[in-house]
Amino acid sequence: MNRWQWRGERVLVTGGAQGIGEAVVTALLAEGRQVMVWDRDKSALDGLSERHAGAGLQVAEVDMAQWPELAPRVAELEACWGPIDYLVNVAGVLAMAPALSLTPEQWLHSFAVNTHGPFFHSQAVGGRMAARGGGAIVTVGSNAGRTPRVQMAAYGASKAATLSWMRTLGLELAGQGVRCNLVSPGSTDTRMQRQLWQDESGPARVIEGSLADYRLGIPLGRLCQPAQVADAVLFLLSEQAAQITLHDLRVDGGATLDQ
Repeated sequence: MNRWQWRGERVLVTGGAQGIGEAVVTALLAEGRQVMVWDRDKSALDGLSERHAGAGLQVAEVDMAQWPELAPRVAELEACWGPIDYLVNVAGVLAMAPALSLTPEQWLHSFAVNTHGPFFHSQAVGGRMAARGGGAIVTVGSNAGRTPRVQMAAYGASKAATLSWMRTLGLELAGQGVRCNLVSPGSTDTRMQRQLWQDESGPARVIEGSLADYRLGIPLGRLCQPAQVADAVLFLLSEQAAQITLHDLRVDGGATLDQ
């Protein structure tokens, strides 16, 4: 029995081969959805296919930073696969550096993946959804898109731009029955998060917070798990959220005090 109510079958997930993206894909497949995953990591895609052999999963190697290719790929996918009912933008990169030390390459690549990827995907898929009179788009953002974080200027700025884009897109497509929302996690137990830890005390330090870095801890006292973010994504895609659009759902254990 499905946990959620659905109006469509086909879901395109970008950056779905690992971390939060993989958790979203796993949850969608458990719901019986047909899922296409785009990711640039071929080995991760191969592993994903092996773990879900026999399920309604297809994968393709696609680099989200190569945005001129995205609209043609969407057109080709729909021609072969059928209408995309749901889009989930998960692909993201994190460049850690003081704001004055960021290189042009770090800044531009952050926006290429975190902002331009969701922009061109949502524009291409959203236009087709609007023409059909319905659909749902969820982008995985970050609580750093609203709350400044030390050494995360490029990441936060790119996520903030995507937040604004998604809300405006949702406003403009509401009349065509297309809902556009965001899920913004805080510190989540993924490979990206673990790369920031220097030793086994990393999780505890994140939970406690850092006065020196002007960073609050996590009031709930635990890191977010990828499956918890996936639950929020599936809720916003589903018919249980049929009256929700333009929303930014924070999944961070209270770490930003819901600013």
